Amino acid sequence: MVAAMTSPPERFLRSLRAAGVRRVPRGHIEAAAHVHAAPAAPVVAQPADVAAPARPDSAAALAAIATEVAACTRCGLCEKRTLTVPGEGSPTADIVFIGEGPGADEDRTGRPFVGAAGQLLDKIITAGMKLRREDVFIGNVVKCRPPGNRNPTPDETAACADYLARQIDALAPMVLCALGKVAAHQLLDTTLSMARLRGRVHEYRGIPVIPTYHPAYLLRNPAAKVETWQDIQKVMEIAAS
Repeated sequence: MVAAMTSPPERFLRSLRAAGVRRVPRGHIEAAAHVHAAPAAPVVAQPADVAAPARPDSAAALAAIATEVAACTRCGLCEKRTLTVPGEGSPTADIVFIGEGPGADEDRTGRPFVGAAGQLLDKIITAGMKLRREDVFIGNVVKCRPPGNRNPTPDETAACADYLARQIDALAPMVLCALGKVAAHQLLDTTLSMARLRGRVHEYRGIPVIPTYHPAYLLRNPAAKVETWQDIQKVMEIAAS
């Protein structure tokens, strides 16, 4: 019986698989189609106990972004800030909470969600979800306080969009929880109301997104806590799957 011949690209892919490579950019595969059928040097697989890292160090990536944010002058919010608020939490968090922007307490401390709304978020995380604050990651769409705690403008959210996207890429979480309409609109590129967005699972670049009410809204409208808890339960369900 004559053995089936394999093409150069097929041999190229097999050699990579033998070396433990699981994802190959398309351009590398196409390039292999032009390789002549001459014998290739053998590819030596890594020993089983020496595995290459699956992704860049998320802690280092987040720290680098925070350093960039600290020196940022992309929009006018930098002019009156006290401290930037890049976000904080576990660099390997499965759950990421995204709010709209820092308030007075956050601007003073450089930490997200530490005022009254942050205390309510802490209760949701610890009493409701049975997690520690340091088990999740908490950030905002904009990293500097809008004057008077107003909503950030489209220009301001656009200036910070790259920081947020890179943070999410570094974290690669199981689920994102958008706290309030500003965060939901930024992640989902929509202008729909929270009433129409919440109660459903959306998606940001392949990551499930659960929009829910901002803790500051819950302080003014306690009745909405029931719906928010339903959303948080969905967050936990996705994170555990």
